[in-house]
Amino acid sequence: GGGMHLSCADTPQSCAPYDLVRKMRASILVLGPLVARIGKAQVSLPGGCAIGARPVDIHLTALEKMGVDITIKDGYVNAVVKDRLKGADITFPQISVGATENIMMCATLAEGQTILRGAAAEPEVVDLGNCLIKMGAKIEGLGSHLIKIEGVKKLFAASHGIIPDRIEAGSLIIAAAITRGDVFVEGARHDHLQALANILENIGIPLKFDASGCHVLQNKKQWKATYIKTEVFPGFPTDLQAQMMALLCFADGVSYMDEQIFENRFMHVPELNRLGANITLSGSLATINPVRKLRAAPVMATDLRASMSLVLAALCAEGESIINRVYHLDRGYEFLEDKLRQLKANITRLCAEE
Repeated sequence: GGGMHLSCADTPQSCAPYDLVRKMRASILVLGPLVARIGKAQVSLPGGCAIGARPVDIHLTALEKMGVDITIKDGYVNAVVKDRLKGADITFPQISVGATENIMMCATLAEGQTILRGAAAEPEVVDLGNCLIKMGAKIEGLGSHLIKIEGVKKLFAASHGIIPDRIEAGSLIIAAAITRGDVFVEGARHDHLQALANILENIGIPLKFDASGCHVLQNKKQWKATYIKTEVFPGFPTDLQAQMMALLCFADGVSYMDEQIFENRFMHVPELNRLGANITLSGSLATINPVRKLRAAPVMATDLRASMSLVLAALCAEGESIINRVYHLDRGYEFLEDKLRQLKANITRLCAEE
């Protein structure tokens, strides 16, 4: 329910330093807007969750097509454009939410038309596009894999209400399901979470969506085992893979999680196994063998969504679990422990982390 007022009256600095960018990979998204506005940018190569290569070359190649001169030196991307950016016909080699957002923002101020082929269709991309349109941008094709942007000379102030975070909503839905609770998740949208909803309902977890959110109905039946493959939207999101894996530990039978987005997104598996899970890995496929119960243990979060999977598992484990390195968690879940305590979870933050 919070809000933020942004003022861009002053010319921004052109450098996004390492100490900031290393904490969140999405910081690369300042690259396109800075180049578009002031003609130059110096952005540290990003850090964030260690879940795979996720190279930024998709961003850089697209910017070069728009007339940007790019060099990489001392861990920084240095981007400079003479005069105004030029519209271009860009085909992404793979669907990338970040690259689509970066180039779409950049292209709003470019000269001429920019066409993005193989663009991401995620709700977050659509929401960003709608915000830019309110600011005077000319964008067509949002929600499809072909986006057209006609450049304008200037963007203007606007007021915009952002969409609910579908991954946080999905995580809370899974939290309610795994603890067999009866919970209403306000703001959860069925059109954003249809893949998750279909899977949960198919394995025996009843949900009821309406215009204001999702009601997870209490259910004490045994869940069915299933096979899940992560895909780009509207498929099952990779950002809910770890959380869903924790839930499937309690299914009736062997389940499978096929990770097709990131090549290194199973680092939570050894930690779940420390809690008593029985999960084996073979390449991109995780085999989740059922267990009767989990037992408390000290574990370590390795990335944002892994953190949430460990919280979910700990909520169901016998005894007291301690989850270390929860600074990952704070990048994607605001005041999570407060929200869970409101649902009668016994969870406490022990100390602040850098």
